[in-house]
Amino acid sequence: MSRRYVDQLRDGDNLDDVYLVTDKQVRANRNGNPFLLLELRDRTGGIQARMWNAGEPQARGFAPGDFLHATGKVQLHQGALQVILNTIDRVEAQKVELTDFLPHTEQSVPKLMDRLRGHLGRLGNPHLKALAECFLSDDAFSRAFVTCPAGVKLHHATVGGLLEHTVSMMDAADRLHPLYPWVDRDLLLMGVFLHDAGKVRELTYTRAFGYSDEGQLVGHLAIGLELLTEMAAKVPDLTGEPVPRELLLRLRHMILSHHGTLEWGSPRLPMTPEAVLLHLIDSVDTRMNQVYRELKEDRNNPSAWTPYNPNLGRRFYKGGANGDLYGEGGGGYD
Repeated sequence: MSRRYVDQLRDGDNLDDVYLVTDKQVRANRNGNPFLLLELRDRTGGIQARMWNAGEPQARGFAPGDFLHATGKVQLHQGALQVILNTIDRVEAQKVELTDFLPHTEQSVPKLMDRLRGHLGRLGNPHLKALAECFLSDDAFSRAFVTCPAGVKLHHATVGGLLEHTVSMMDAADRLHPLYPWVDRDLLLMGVFLHDAGKVRELTYTRAFGYSDEGQLVGHLAIGLELLTEMAAKVPDLTGEPVPRELLLRLRHMILSHHGTLEWGSPRLPMTPEAVLLHLIDSVDTRMNQVYRELKEDRNNPSAWTPYNPNLGRRFYKGGANGDLYGEGGGGYD
């Protein structure tokens, strides 16, 4: 029997299938009785699940990243679907098809790589072009870069998401540069390429998306600086001379400041034109991907509005008589 994917679930459906656990919490209800709050996911999305009258004994039997055979009932609650669980049983990873559970970018990875190489191949600065080649010719980095998500949950949380996010930003940078010709185009494009490169070691993405120990302790900004230093040391083998100190300084600043503000995790504010534009392009692509996913993955079909998103602080209007402007019926986002 074919599996029932999350995006196929509807209010009133019976649930009886295997899902990936990406979050597990033991909570207490109003009467103080414990219950399990889980997030179950497959490649099409996630759904919140609750098991009443269950606590630590049941929770000790599995961990985030495990697979569960779950049975229960799907119901609509406060504008969003959830599952009330009856049973959960851990399933060994070798018994499932992993491609059913990790979401993949909707775009072609080879075509994305062609676009990436096209942007970097047109760099006029020989030092930056050589630096890009050092990154792309490193097999371990390249394999990780085309596989890694750009985030665990918030944006581009798919296999290949980092590549998609980077290429989308490079496309935007290439189109915006003619409006601001005094910005160094080569430096901007290289900064876009490198801004999230540290995520290849910050994140884990073989079975479930999460953070590595290095990612938790160091973070992708510091890892990105390490990668830049490592690859810059190889440039003299290609050019016969090192990358100029000023150029490396500007790239390091772009990596460190691309989150834009201190409260968003940037140890420095953007203080060069290229760093400012990098941050703005990153913000636009990140936010629009979040909005796209809200519209695309919403399963509350009767409503013209998505459920409230606490991270974004709002709901989104889907439009259309049945609220499907951005879904299967409308075609606007397919």
